[in-house]
Amino acid sequence: MKTISINLPEMSDLDSKELTMIVASQLYESGKLSLGQAADVAGYTKRTFAEFLGTYKVSIFNYPTNDLSKDVANA
Repeated sequence: MKTISINLPEMSDLDSKELTMIVASQLYESGKLSLGQAADVAGYTKRTFAEFLGTYKVSIFNYPTNDLSKDVANA
């Protein structure tokens, strides 16, 4: 795994665990990481990570809307 460093202002109330979860959830939402990969980055099991996704307003169903439209048209 890659390691990165981010400098945050002292007054930021984010801790490293929360910041890691934010990054992992956004990478999952954008399709850059699978659910399992994002869970590993965040340091959680898949199940726990999936449960936390709602807190960050990320759907567990990472399905592109254009694919959904095609599926509906073909049904």
